[in-house]
Amino acid sequence: MVPWRWHPPPPRAPAPPTHHTHRAEGRGSQHAEGEPPQGDERTAGDDRRAARAGTGRRQRAADRSRARRRHERHRPRSRRLRRQGRRQRRRGQAMSAAGVVRASGLTKEFGPFTAVQDVTFEVRPGRVTGLLGRNGAGKSTSLRMLLGLVRPTSGTATVFGHPYTELPDAARRVGVCMDGIGPTPGASGRRDLRIWARTLGVSRARVDEVLDRVGLTDAADRPAKGYSTGMKQRLALATALLADPELLVLDEPANGLDPDGIRWLRDTLRALAAEGRTVLVSSHLLAEVEQTVDDVVVIQRTLRFAGSLAELTSDGAQRLEDRFFSLVDGDAETAARTERLTHA
Repeated sequence: MVPWRWHPPPPRAPAPPTHHTHRAEGRGSQHAEGEPPQGDERTAGDDRRAARAGTGRRQRAADRSRARRRHERHRPRSRRLRRQGRRQRRRGQAMSAAGVVRASGLTKEFGPFTAVQDVTFEVRPGRVTGLLGRNGAGKSTSLRMLLGLVRPTSGTATVFGHPYTELPDAARRVGVCMDGIGPTPGASGRRDLRIWARTLGVSRARVDEVLDRVGLTDAADRPAKGYSTGMKQRLALATALLADPELLVLDEPANGLDPDGIRWLRDTLRALAAEGRTVLVSSHLLAEVEQTVDDVVVIQRTLRFAGSLAELTSDGAQRLEDRFFSLVDGDAETAARTERLTHA
């Protein structure tokens, strides 16, 4: 009997070339068997996988962009406007010393009479500026020239670097409270604000917010024609605040307010400035202005002073009221004539 011995198996035949091997050989690949591609030598499969990965990244980025746009469309408009307002206020705070509002050589003539002559001043961002003068001194005329409601005889006025009539999105960037802008006939306070809100593209939720801010929530559904003068002033301020503006231009907003209302107005204006807004307010209530404003512009047909309140009362010897009369004393006749012509 022949003893059993182990014999090694016969060698296997080499495996037939695969699909990838053929393609690699067709491209002249010199890789040794089992070695990965080196450097820039890539297979067609590598190229396809890289292309798919790049396409996937681009698709995901496009999906995210579409989702953001959908979110913007469905977000309540008032939130979008407030966010835009915050961005715009930050831009306003970054403006140079040229100011948010600039009047340069403003002059307005009514026939042979000059109501405002060569008035130049600036309103700095994030501050409350008081425009002071006797009745008929040219305060309202100056504000109307700033807002493009009255064409100046000479000089220029700009808001955020543009004439107001050329300012992009002016109705939302500038809130205005002036005589002649009354509530809608027959409407309640809430209804009147909703009409303005629809015009400005603001949501109804924003209407409720401003009603609460000016203290008219309880009277919001009463006819506005029955409001007291002070309540109408609050409604006018609510209208000015609807679009969350960067700049507020207020002409005698304290008219008709009782002592509690005047104190409320002072606190409101200071709070608005603390939020980064700019406020330009005309007034003849000097004692109240002294507790409210940062800067002062005094006019009596011509410019008498433009600067900070601290500069005007720096020696501490006189109050604002005393300084004011020392600046404008002697022009009562001119003021009376201006008042008659401006409101003719």
